[in-house]
Amino acid sequence: MTTNSGPAEDLLIELDRDAGVPLHRQIEASIRADIRAGLLRAGASLPPTRTLAAGLGVSRGVVVEAYQQLVAEGYLASRSGGYTQVAASMPPAAAGSAASTAASTAQPAARSVGFKVDFGYGRTDVSQFPRAAWLRSVRTVLTTTPNDRFAYLDGRGVPELHEALCDYLNRVRGTLAVPGNVVICNGYGQGISLLIQVLARRGARRIALEDPSSDDDARVLAGAAGLDVVGIPVGPDGVQVDVLHRADADAVVLTPSHQWPTGGVLSAAARAEVIRWAKRRGAIVIEDDYDAEYRYDRSPVGAMQGLAPDHVVYCGTASKTLAPGLRLGWMVPPAHLVTDVSTAKLLADRGSSVIDQLTFADFLARGEFDRHLRRMRPVYRRRRDALLDALRTHLPDLEPAGIAAGQHVVAWLPPDLDEAAVVAAAVRHGLGIQGVGPFRIAGAGPGGLIFGYAILRESAIAEGVALLATVIREVRGS
Repeated sequence: MTTNSGPAEDLLIELDRDAGVPLHRQIEASIRADIRAGLLRAGASLPPTRTLAAGLGVSRGVVVEAYQQLVAEGYLASRSGGYTQVAASMPPAAAGSAASTAASTAQPAARSVGFKVDFGYGRTDVSQFPRAAWLRSVRTVLTTTPNDRFAYLDGRGVPELHEALCDYLNRVRGTLAVPGNVVICNGYGQGISLLIQVLARRGARRIALEDPSSDDDARVLAGAAGLDVVGIPVGPDGVQVDVLHRADADAVVLTPSHQWPTGGVLSAAARAEVIRWAKRRGAIVIEDDYDAEYRYDRSPVGAMQGLAPDHVVYCGTASKTLAPGLRLGWMVPPAHLVTDVSTAKLLADRGSSVIDQLTFADFLARGEFDRHLRRMRPVYRRRRDALLDALRTHLPDLEPAGIAAGQHVVAWLPPDLDEAAVVAAAVRHGLGIQGVGPFRIAGAGPGGLIFGYAILRESAIAEGVALLATVIREVRGS
């Protein structure tokens, strides 16, 4: 069977090219099912036909035919200018949808100044921030928002952003988010802090983290809350679930769609096993979906929250997509945790900025977020490709991993190279790079280097890898 999923940035659609069913019928059925299930809400914008066709690897006519049929059935509506949206009034079969029923990992370390090239991780090219589009949304908010929206709200945030995020996450990430369960926070750091507070008050004793993991926030905060922290080893395909079963943990923090830093993707079978573990123990899975929007060489991977919304807390952030300085993050906890989490948020700071929330809601609803991501993906992909080309040319004995997605690559070192020695020599040569070792909880494992490439031009990437080759020759010579 030959399948195609994509594109991650627009819609999660599965095409089976061996099924004997016309492709336009499969696209129709997928979109129709999402509308009926409430994953695509009334008024939600669909991607342009050219964009969706390119991502699915089909002709534009196939997508046009699917859209036209859904318009004829009343599920979609066409607007002037070629925009297609979910119809405001849908057929009776779409009524009673599931939607009507009941921040970030890889925080960058402080960097030394004066590096010739700095492969620092966890950074976003903020020079590409869509200022003009953001300003249009700010103006809209300031001229149209009712006065009462600027007063104190509850701890969850503004309803407009809850709805806009659900539209986006259900469409793009395959979540089963409902507006009533969304809590807005100041980035992933605050989100994980609130969750740990709530879990500790509810009697949790131990939290499991991936090993390696850069989630120092969770590690430090859990210790301060009196929780034990246990590391779960990560293999090529993500966390080793058999070890999780023996960990006696009440919660686990995962980066299942792109493990940080190794880049592994948790398989469908492993995801199902994690969910079974959570249900059996009454445990919570905290899903840090920190860079899901950037996929280059593989089909999209839906969020775990869509598999078990009663046991998974979905965490997202604008830090890797727009700018960390916005301090915009969101959580979708299970319904039984929403009140406790929103109360903790209210006690922490009385709520996040209303203007920023409303601005982001408008930015999402207008489709500006999708457009920004479509513009940035090829930028980051070119930089990723430049890094891989340079490694093949100058350091072919390093083994890149996690290359299909994200804004960083891990390169595993051959056994004759000591990670700490390479990093120290690189700093002496004016090259900023970090190893995997400091992010290990148990302290054991192969040596590797973390290459952040998001803010580097292709020429700087090539220069940095060539300099690293000189460094490694020096280390080997010594």
